[in-house]
Amino acid sequence: MTLDWQAFTPWTALAGGLLIGLSAVLLVLGAGRIAGIAGIVGGALQALLSPGAGLASTIKAQAMRLVFIAGLLVSPWLWQLVAPLPAAEQVSGSLGLIVAGLLVGVGVRMGNGCTSGHGVCGLSRGSFRSLVNVVSFMGAGFVTVFVLRHVL
Repeated sequence: MTLDWQAFTPWTALAGGLLIGLSAVLLVLGAGRIAGIAGIVGGALQALLSPGAGLASTIKAQAMRLVFIAGLLVSPWLWQLVAPLPAAEQVSGSLGLIVAGLLVGVGVRMGNGCTSGHGVCGLSRGSFRSLVNVVSFMGAGFVTVFVLRHVL
């Protein structure tokens, strides 16, 4: 994905960051849960794939996960009601996207969470593990972009 720097304003980025922070705070205060997308989606998928083993996950936890996921899916549609969505440009083929998705999945599993959980919630709590994970995720992204653009 590339940014349209002509149309970029810091205000939409600031508003998005504030909404992400607000949702993370509301989830911690309202449900005592960390807003990590990998954990939320993983918990929902685990309950779907093994419904009998879900004694530890309550209906309230599953409902929270489904509402959070629905919010992620609906928010671009809501945004489009007030402003056009930025154009997305696919810079890799389908095979590249599949490989990238698998590598991200392995990284998320190894890091016990994703960038949103570690970056937004973990860093704000002063977690050293989250700092290591965010630096690792960002560093891997920088190296990958450099290799794809300048080496290959």
